Amino acid sequence: MEEQLTVDIRYAVREDCKDLMALIRELAVYEKAEHEVTVSLEAFEEAGFGVSPVWKSFVALHEGKVIGMALYYTRYSTWKGCRLYLEDFLVTEPYRGKGVGKLLFEKVIGEASQAPYQGMSWQVLDWNEPAIRFYQRYKADFDGGWLNASISEDKLKK
Repeated sequence: MEEQLTVDIRYAVREDCKDLMALIRELAVYEKAEHEVTVSLEAFEEAGFGVSPVWKSFVALHEGKVIGMALYYTRYSTWKGCRLYLEDFLVTEPYRGKGVGKLLFEKVIGEASQAPYQGMSWQVLDWNEPAIRFYQRYKADFDGGWLNASISEDKLKK
């Protein structure tokens, strides 16, 4: 019988940023987009813990080590109002399938159920079947009618 994994979930602090960046890079590798991670550790820290923070995160810890994260921010919809937007959600590979993701995701759901949020949203790649199956357990709605669009910093400056 597998030993029960002891996991603590708490809000991230500035000192977690190096570990969070490592998880972000792991996610980018998994999503076949490692080259897309261009934010510096300093800029990441400032965005989360500087004068005007724009993101928050929960971290999952096992024996004091960060093994998972759920990074989110407030998104405003003119149709729905304030919504919690889950930007990155990851459990490092050796700890997947052990209930850590469930603990993290349910912590985010708890946060999203509080004011001022009117719901929560996120994206999942259409080929990421394990993630899709995970979200289906929570009765998530999937909207295939929208395409992602963005303009890079380089293009903005041209």
